[in-house]
Amino acid sequence: MAMTDPIADMLTRVRNALTASHERVDIPSSKLKINIAKVLKTEGYVKNFKIVSDGRHRYIRVFLKYDEDGSPAIEGLKRVSKPSQRIYRGYDEIDRILNGYGVNIVSTSKGIMTDLEARKMRVGGEVLCSVW
Repeated sequence: MAMTDPIADMLTRVRNALTASHERVDIPSSKLKINIAKVLKTEGYVKNFKIVSDGRHRYIRVFLKYDEDGSPAIEGLKRVSKPSQRIYRGYDEIDRILNGYGVNIVSTSKGIMTDLEARKMRVGGEVLCSVW
């Protein structure tokens, strides 16, 4: 069966792996998901990621981050724009997550970036997901 929302699948895989306290999670690869993983790494929500291949398929292996107590660095992941209802915002209309403690990941004409970077560059776009 075809997957209708690959980004929601990626976020669900990460959310489930964090709930089960896994060290890493494998996600089917695409350019968009790689860029989302880059943003998660630069913002400090995951330790690292790498692209692995088993010969026929490519995967993004995301290494999850926990603190000393064992609680995950990511408290929540939420898909904002969905295939059934796309959410587009101008740079001045993008909501802040927990007064700046979380980030929105935005797909703009300049690439995938956080809401803070989008405001600095003064570009709007599709709000893909929220992370806190």
